[in-house]
Formats: sequence, C-alpha cells, structure tokens
Amino acid sequence: MIRGNLMLIRPPAVAGEMYSIEKGMLKKEIESSFNHPKGPKSFKRQKVIAAVVPHSSYLTSGPVAAWVYSRLEPSNYLIIGTNHSKEGPNFSISKKGMWKTPLGEVIINEKLADTLASESKILDYDILAHENEYSVEMQLPFLQHKFGDEFKFVPIVVRNDFPDEALLESCMSLGKSIGKVLKKSGETWTVLASSDFSRDLPSRLAKENDRDVIRSILKLDEKNLFSKIAAKNINMCGYGAVATTLAAAKELGAKKGKLLKYATSSEITGEDVSAIGFASIIIY
Repeated sequence: MIRGNLMLIRPPAVAGEMYSIEKGMLKKEIESSFNHPKGPKSFKRQKVIAAVVPHSSYLTSGPVAAWVYSRLEPSNYLIIGTNHSKEGPNFSISKKGMWKTPLGEVIINEKLADTLASESKILDYDILAHENEYSVEMQLPFLQHKFGDEFKFVPIVVRNDFPDEALLESCMSLGKSIGKVLKKSGETWTVLASSDFSRDLPSRLAKENDRDVIRSILKLDEKNLFSKIAAKNINMCGYGAVATTLAAAKELGAKKGKLLKYATSSEITGEDVSAIGFASIIIY
C-alpha cells in the first residue's frame, strides 16, 4: 500500500521543539549530553548488532541516549520508532529521498528499503506516518554528530495499540525478515529501537516498572517483554519497536544485551515532577 505524495526531502519535524534548530546550538546540546553527570563522558567503540535508545527531548533524555552513541562503530542504521500519531498502518516504512536536520541531510538507502518492503508482507510504504513522527528523527542528529554524512538509514515506525499476541507475532515476523535482509545486504547495518519507558509516574515507580521490562530485553525475550507490559499496564511507547528489534538481532546472531545506563527525566533535570524512564541498551 502506498499513501501520500512522493517526499524527496523530509524537513525536520521537531527541531526547535525537542532539540535546537540552530546548528551550533545543536552541536553544543549533543556535546552537553555526553558530558552531563548522567552521560558517558567518554567513547568506547564495540561491535553492536542492535540497541535501544530513548527519543524524548535532548534536555531530558539526551544524556542517556549518549551512552549508546558512545559505543557505536561506523555503520548504516535501520531505525525502528514508534508511531505516536497512529497515522497509517501498523508497520510503515519510508523508502525514498532524504531527511534533513540542522546538521545536514541523511539519505535513505532505497535499495534496502525496497527489499525490506518486498520481503515482509506486513510492512507498508507509507509516507504520512513518518511526516511528523519524531521517534526516528531524534536519533539522526546524534548519528550525524558522530559520523557526519558517512551513513545511510532506513526508517520504520510501529503502532502500539495493545500488547496482544497478534502484534507480538507481527513484530517477530518483521524482525526476522529484517535480520534476513540485512544479512544478505553485503553492508554493515545496526538496528536501533527508539523507545522511552514508563512515563507520567513518580521516579521511584517508573524505576520499579522498568526494571522487569529491561530484564526481558537483556534476555532478548520479546514474549516476556509483552507479558510484563500487559500484566503491569506499563506505559512504554515503543514496545513494538523493541520487540521487532530483538527478533532482528537474534536473526543476526545476537546472544545478549547490556544495560549501559538507566535514568528518569527527574534525575536528569533535577525537577521533582512526574517522570519518564530512559534506558540505553546495546545488543551484541
């Protein structure tokens, strides 16, 4: 299915809202994320098959997101985000053109995107689902800051209406298809799941909820992930993206995950208000 007009250039949807719209200020914002008391402060490259990284504003989630970006090696990136607007089908891919940020343009790998759309029966080409969605976009300035324009990407967004068995089976099916296509691509690819964790809770309760969810991710157990979310009614916006990524990572040979950093928005900003949980996890 194809919806929307051909979009050769996608402008940034949340620049000036969730990160700085001015190039110099954005660079400082990203550097501040690495140097923040909750940030990694140093770089340690390692072979990463996939990762889970937050997508809230850089002010609140940037220091946690920086942990994943402190470890990544040069690669191309398949980024699986959340369809917050619920515009379009359950699984949407954008296959053509480039996305702009204040740091420049990032080109979609059309060949790989076309192959994925052909291989997976549940993945639809849908431009409108990506037009104003920020979960994939939030990862691009970090990647540009570290790698310049030396990478291509493919964006996918997943709707999360309810963590039921049907959605889980679809996520696992898409993940396996992604893994198979990436293995045959002849290029280096890393899969990123863009997701925040518990939200609108006191920091203590957010941590309690997220502890069990993170254990499931570290065990690469997408079934247990869905079970924990459903049992505790955890308001995790990207569980579909994470489950899809876990299935892809296992198809690519991943054996385990490692939690690099967890913090709530209250811990990062110092504001004692309802919190959002953030985690940086690598899978290798």
